[in-house]
Amino acid sequence: MRVRIFADQQALSRAAVAQAADVVRQAIAARGKTRLLVTADESHRELLDILAPAPGIPWGQVELFHDAEYVGLGAAHPASLRRFLCERLIAKTRIGRTHLLDGERDPDRVCREEGEQLRAAPIDLAFAGIGEKGELALNTPPADFAIEKPYLIIGLDEATRRRIGKRDGAEASSQVPERAITISVRQLLQATTLIVCAPGGEKAEAVKRCAEGTMSPLAPASILQTHPDATLYLDRHSAALLTPAPATEG
Repeated sequence: MRVRIFADQQALSRAAVAQAADVVRQAIAARGKTRLLVTADESHRELLDILAPAPGIPWGQVELFHDAEYVGLGAAHPASLRRFLCERLIAKTRIGRTHLLDGERDPDRVCREEGEQLRAAPIDLAFAGIGEKGELALNTPPADFAIEKPYLIIGLDEATRRRIGKRDGAEASSQVPERAITISVRQLLQATTLIVCAPGGEKAEAVKRCAEGTMSPLAPASILQTHPDATLYLDRHSAALLTPAPATEG
């Protein structure tokens, strides 16, 4: 796993988008289309705002997936991850095909049907983030590294719901349901290229455990160490505890 560190979140986001644009263009040049998975995480707001108008991306040849949604939430709900993704990316582009996890439908059926679509062909590029507890998508510790299902239904405890509510701008943890659909760890690792963005000092301890610690389900993002083409994008705050401190770009 490569680690790149930038002075601030904007520089981090611009560098990540530059890499993403290259991967997308190369895939389209090779096959005439690309398959992309994004995370609907509040920490990726600035990245998505830069990605949407990025020059040279033929969005009509992109097939888009995303990583998670809360069970029971409609697309108009303030805490809906679909809503976030639509506002930040889909409404600003002309993406050829989208696969949105529908929180209002039967979650078992959503996992099965969208999982079949996700597995139908390789994902050229996946964006991911690292949570304050080392989460990948909504895979909280201890994460299941073995399960092969592409999407899972998971329970969210009260502490996790409060943390997500604060992170995603929900007014209270009660707005975050007790269950969610999330991409599995193993499925996320199937992406050919992984771009992992983790800005912010509140993630410094999780970043250190996941980048330098022993791989463990107690630090779900530590499994990124095994991916052959993963790049971890940090700002100086989230990288503050790494030893020795790598040089800062930009």
